[in-house]
Formats: sequence, C-alpha cells, structure tokens
Amino acid sequence: MFSHIMVGSNDLDASRKFYDATLGALGARAAGPGDRLVYMHGGGLFLVTKPINGEPACHANGGTIGFAAASPEQADAWHAAGVANGGTPIEADPGVREGAFGKLYLAYLRDPSGNKVCAMHRIPA
Repeated sequence: MFSHIMVGSNDLDASRKFYDATLGALGARAAGPGDRLVYMHGGGLFLVTKPINGEPACHANGGTIGFAAASPEQADAWHAAGVANGGTPIEADPGVREGAFGKLYLAYLRDPSGNKVCAMHRIPA
C-alpha cells in the first residue's frame, strides 16, 4: 500500500543516531550519505529530512509510525536501542496488548523530533 514514509527532523544528527540504532535493531540499514536519511528494509523506505519549507519540523498529533518486528525480543531490542540513543519512552512499557486485531506486542517511543514511533509484533492466534 505504501511506497515510503517521510518524517521531519530539526536535528539530523540526533535523528541519525536514533534511527541507525532503532532501525538497525530491526535489520534495516541506512542507504548512504545525503541531505536526508534513507533507510531500506523489506521493500519499504523510511526517510527523515529537514522540512523543505524551512519551517521547524513537528510531529503529527494523533499519528504513529509502526515498524514490524519479527519477535517480542526484537521489539524490545528496538525499544532499548531507541532509549539509549535519544528516544523517549511513552505509553505503557513494551508488552502484549489485545484489541480488534488480536494480540500484539507493542513498544512505543518518541524520536528526538517528537515523532511517535512503534515496534509491533503480531502474536499468532
């Protein structure tokens, strides 16, 4: 459904540190130098850039970007890497939550620019 997701950053160095660590924990790697950060994994692209209009970056109120984790342990590694590299833990501690989509293992953070991100593992029924 999606070709890519891009978020804004006010500090690309802080974002690079955070996303290299968190997305690295999921197996993604940065796709080279440039004026924006580009991560590739599983056919998807995640990009981070300073806003082209010169205004400060801000997070989407009510928005969350979810990254697929292969296991609860990988989601925990993602969360720990984020906290160690400038992320802020939010919501409940990482763990299982039940909802309309069944059991999910979820871990939430805010990145250094305030974007809400999540690692999610779907627990088989």
